[in-house]
Amino acid sequence: MEDKGYTFIKHEKPFRYEEDGLTVTRGTAWSGPGCHIGCGVLLYTDQDGRFVKAEGDPENPFNQGRLCVRCLAVEEAVNHEDRLKYPMRRAKEDRGKDKFERITWDEAFEYIVEKFNGYKEEFGPESVTFWQGTGRDVPTWITRLTWSFGSPNWVYAVSGSSCYIPRVAACFATTGAFWLGDYSQVLPGRYDDPQWELPETIVVWGNNPIISNADGMFGHWVTDCMKRGSKLITVDPRRTWIANKSAHFLQLRPGTDAALAMAMLDTIITEDIYDHDFVDRWCYGFEELAARVSEYPAERAAEITGIPAEKIRCAARALANSKNAIMQWGLAIDMTKEALPATHAISALFEITGNVEKPGAMIVPTSIQYSAGGWGREFLSEEVAQKRIGLQKYPLLQSGFQLVSPDELFKTIDTGDPYPIKAAWLQQTNFIACPSPDLHHTLKVARKLDFIVAIDLFMTPTIMALADVVLPCSSFVERDGIRIGDGAQRGEVINKVTQIGECKSDMEVNLELGRRLNPEAWPWADVQEMYTELLQNTGCSFEELQEVGPAYPPFEYHRHEKGLLRPDGQPGFNTPTGRIELWSIFYDQCGLDPLPYFEEPVPGPVSTPDLFEEYPLILTTGARRWSYFHSEHRQVKHLRAMHPNPTVEVHTLDCKKYGVHDGDWVWVENQRGRCKCQVKENNISKPGLCSTDHGWWYPEAPAEEADGLFGLFDTAVNQLFPWEPGRSGFGTNYKSSICKIYLVKEGE
Repeated sequence: MEDKGYTFIKHEKPFRYEEDGLTVTRGTAWSGPGCHIGCGVLLYTDQDGRFVKAEGDPENPFNQGRLCVRCLAVEEAVNHEDRLKYPMRRAKEDRGKDKFERITWDEAFEYIVEKFNGYKEEFGPESVTFWQGTGRDVPTWITRLTWSFGSPNWVYAVSGSSCYIPRVAACFATTGAFWLGDYSQVLPGRYDDPQWELPETIVVWGNNPIISNADGMFGHWVTDCMKRGSKLITVDPRRTWIANKSAHFLQLRPGTDAALAMAMLDTIITEDIYDHDFVDRWCYGFEELAARVSEYPAERAAEITGIPAEKIRCAARALANSKNAIMQWGLAIDMTKEALPATHAISALFEITGNVEKPGAMIVPTSIQYSAGGWGREFLSEEVAQKRIGLQKYPLLQSGFQLVSPDELFKTIDTGDPYPIKAAWLQQTNFIACPSPDLHHTLKVARKLDFIVAIDLFMTPTIMALADVVLPCSSFVERDGIRIGDGAQRGEVINKVTQIGECKSDMEVNLELGRRLNPEAWPWADVQEMYTELLQNTGCSFEELQEVGPAYPPFEYHRHEKGLLRPDGQPGFNTPTGRIELWSIFYDQCGLDPLPYFEEPVPGPVSTPDLFEEYPLILTTGARRWSYFHSEHRQVKHLRAMHPNPTVEVHTLDCKKYGVHDGDWVWVENQRGRCKCQVKENNISKPGLCSTDHGWWYPEAPAEEADGLFGLFDTAVNQLFPWEPGRSGFGTNYKSSICKIYLVKEGE
C-alpha cells in the first residue's frame, strides 16, 4: 500500500470474522436496494451462505452505526421470492405481455452484441442510447460502456434532467465547482476534529434531510449539529419535523424559491450586512447582482411567496450575522422550471456572506475519482461527441455534464430527427413509473425503439412494458464493489456475502458486455482488478482497502486562497474571472441571463388564473417516505406496511371544502391527467396546497399492460406533467402545478 496522504480507519476486527455461529462481513450499503449515500454496514450470513441481516457499523465515521428502515429490511428485499434471477428474452411483438423465456448469460450477451453492433454499422453508434436511473454507482460504469461503444447518448429520463443535475450545473457554471455543507464529513475524526467548527446556522432549503439524504449526506448530521447548538432556517411549503425545530420557518408557495432568495439578498445588501472583504476579493458582478435583486424587496417577495416580509428579513439577517453557515438543499430547486437562476440566487446568499471554504461553511467536496462526469471519455471521438442529443439547442450541456437532453431525446426517438434512435440499454431505471412525465406519450414513443435491454433487481412496469431482454442484477450484498460516490468522496469496499440465482452485479455485466463490444476499453480480468484501477489515487488495491477502508483523501480549508481549486494552480475559483461569478460569463456566452431571476411557475394561480379556477389547488409532488426510495421497495412487506398506498396530503379546511375525509380515495386531476391517491388529512401545508407521493405502482397487481401494468395507470402522478424543461434545458415544474380532487366512485 503506497502512502499518498490518505487517512484510513483502524478497525478492531478484520473485514470478515465469525460471531455466534454467523459470518460477519464489513461493507457498504450502496446501490439497490436502498438509497445512494453508502452507509457502513455489518452483513451477517449463516453457515449455508444465506444472508440473514444487516446492522450498522459503529466504526464507520459516516453513519456511526446508524441505519434507516430500508437497510434494516434489506434481507427481505435480497431474499424476496420475486427477485429477477435469470436472463430472459421475449419477442418484440410481445412487449407488455408476460411472455419471457429464460436464456443463458452467454446467449444474452451474444444477442445484445449482435443487435448493438448491427445498429452501429447501419445507423452509427449514436443510434444506441444508454439510460440510467438515480445516481448511486451507475454513472462510472454506464458512461464507460456508452463511450467505449462509441455513442454520445447517455440519458437520465426525467424532464430537464431535474434531479441534482441542475444545481450541480449551475454551481459549476458560476463557481467552477459543486458545494456542500461542512458537517465534518470530510474529516475521519468527524465532530471531534480540531479543524472543524460547528455551523452556527444551517439553512434547510427544499429538503427534508431526515428522510431524504441528498447529495451524499447522512440526514442525521443535521440533528447532530442541532444537539451541539446549530440553529435552523427552513424553507419548505410543508411544516416538516425540521421546520418545527427551526428558529425561522419560511413556508413558501412551491416554485417561488428564486423570489425568496432574491429578497433575502436584497435585505442583506441594503442593510449592509454582507462580507465586504470576501465580495471585494473573490466575487465578480456584485453591483449588477445588487441592482437585480433590488427589484425584489421583501414586500414584493411576500406577495409572491406568501411569506410575511418581516419573516423574510429576519431570516436573511440571521444568516448574514452568523459566524458561519451551511445549506442543505434538495431537488425541490431542481424541479423548478427555471432551476438555474433559482440555484444562482440561493447560492449567492452564502457567497456574499463569505460562507465559503471555511470550517462549518460551504466547501468544495474532496474527490478520489470524479465519476459524475463519467469515465472513459477518451474512447468517444469528438466528431461523434458533437452528435449528442440536445447539444445544439442547449449549449449549457457543455458545462461538464455529458448527459443528453432527455426532452430532446424523446423528440428524436419520435421523429427520427436529426438521426434515428434504434436501441436503448436501461440500467437501474424504472423511468415509466417514476421520473418521466406524460406517461402515455412517453410509453408510446419508447415503443418506437427497435430493441431494448433492461437490467434490474425486480420486474418493473418499465421492463414489462418495453424490454426485449432482461438481465438480473445483484443487490449490494451479492457483489464486490467500491463506494466513491457523490458528495464528499471516500473510498470504501462493498463485499459480496451471498449469491441469488444467476444474478450479476452492474459492474460485472458492464465489464463482460464491454469487453465483447470493445476489448481495448475493458482490459481487466475481473471487477476487483478494475476497482484497483479506480482506487489508484488512494494507494490501495481493492483487497487492501477491504481491511483499511474507509479511505479519506487529504483535506484543508481555504483552498481558493492556495490555488487548489483551479487546474492552473492560481488562487481563486475555476471560472473565467477566477472569482465566484454573481454575473455569469458562461451563462452570457450561452445566451442566458447572466443574473438570477424569478419566473412564475406554469401552470399556477398567477400565470394561468383561468385554468386555476378549474383546478384550484396548488400541487406539489415527490414527498419522501421513510420506507421507499423513488419507485423501489413496494414489494418489501415490512416497508410497504409503513406506507401501503399512494397518499395526497390535504389540509383540513380543504377536506371540508371538497367533501373528503382522511382515508378516502380521491382522484387528483389536472388538465393533463389524473391519478388515484388516499387522502391524508393534516395541516402540514397551508390551505389550498396538496402534496402527493411519486413513483407508485403495485407489484402485486396484474402485470400485463392490458390489465393495468401493475396498477400504474391509476397511480402514477407523473401523468399530470409535460416534457417541458427550462430555457437552459435544465429544470422543470414537477414540484409546482395545479389540480383538483374529487372522490373515487364505486367501481373505479
